Amino acid sequence: MNILYKIIEHKKKHITKCKQIIPLEKLKESISNTPSNLSLKEFLLNPEKNGIIAEFKRKSPSKGILNSEAIPGKVALHYQESNVSATSVLTETDFFWGKDSDIIDVANNVSIPVLRKDFIIDEYQIFEAKSLGVSAILLIAAILSKNEMEYFYNIATYLNIDVLFEVHNKEDISKVPVDAQIVGINNRDLNTFKVDIDTSLKLSKYLPSDIIKVSESGISNINTIKLLKQNGFKGFLIGEVFMSHDNPGQACKEFCLNLNK
Repeated sequence: MNILYKIIEHKKKHITKCKQIIPLEKLKESISNTPSNLSLKEFLLNPEKNGIIAEFKRKSPSKGILNSEAIPGKVALHYQESNVSATSVLTETDFFWGKDSDIIDVANNVSIPVLRKDFIIDEYQIFEAKSLGVSAILLIAAILSKNEMEYFYNIATYLNIDVLFEVHNKEDISKVPVDAQIVGINNRDLNTFKVDIDTSLKLSKYLPSDIIKVSESGISNINTIKLLKQNGFKGFLIGEVFMSHDNPGQACKEFCLNLNK
């Protein structure tokens, strides 16, 4: 049983428990589809921002514990001060030690888009994300069918939530809706968790020129970002290089200062 399969099995059980506490219909009644004034798309295209989506996560299956002491809202505020385009928050509980309350803490402390990073396999999670105050969600092609990608995208659009579609290979790209606006290429193989930056460079050639391209995972130096920019990337999701420090916010600030030199 690979790691991805284990995560999905745990996620199914978690969603079942959540539905027992707050049924889907009750959850729907508690939220509105009013638009957020923080669009991930607009912030990634904003030339005054640096394109970085700075991530908050405590742990990962590949690296183990990164930082168990950091406070989400405080870290995200420091991210914002570094002129990042958005912040991403891992909410998966079993393998990443994430919490839904992390999203709320972050959203209450920043005025940049907040991306919910999780393994979304049920419409319930999208309505839940809206209730938490996110600006965007992640949809992973590797764990969804083409029809599910379309269906979940329609729900997110109705709720005025931006979607970052994550792909890992050409097959994944074929599942992305034709009207998708933001596509992330994950350099990490979700089965082995090995990282290869060339994945972004190779797969970007198969994406439409008007798509906002985001490179995810394994970005740890300025030269990589410069190379990605030369290949049309507008966004760069970075987490471990910041979160592995005692002070993630400070690590982000130093990284971004060097980026601007």
